[in-house]
Amino acid sequence: MIQVGADKSKNLLTMAFSGHVTPEETHQWREKLAGSAGELRRGFKLLNDLSDLDSMDRGCIPDIEFGMELLDKSGIAKVVRIFKDPRKDIGLNIISLFHYHHRIPIVTCETMEEALRALEG
Repeated sequence: MIQVGADKSKNLLTMAFSGHVTPEETHQWREKLAGSAGELRRGFKLLNDLSDLDSMDRGCIPDIEFGMELLDKSGIAKVVRIFKDPRKDIGLNIISLFHYHHRIPIVTCETMEEALRALEG
């Protein structure tokens, strides 16, 4: 499952991936992501909660790449990711190098509390 939200007052985009994510889900996510990103001002931050992600099909990669490029064009300024288990990292740091054309800070945290502190800093 994928959840997407935008908090205009904080200029913050939130995403949460959980369970086993399929290409069908990431394809539907594209539209939600574009709508939510469009609500925010340039310089927004992303809180990406992957703490409940079990796995993601390889077929999701083109949609993830699309999402990164969309956020890059929309003016993303910082990414904070939550992975409770770093071994479940699905390669986002590597993909980020090629799809965020503006070099932005990317912080990986193990807890929500740590992530919220990283967003403030």
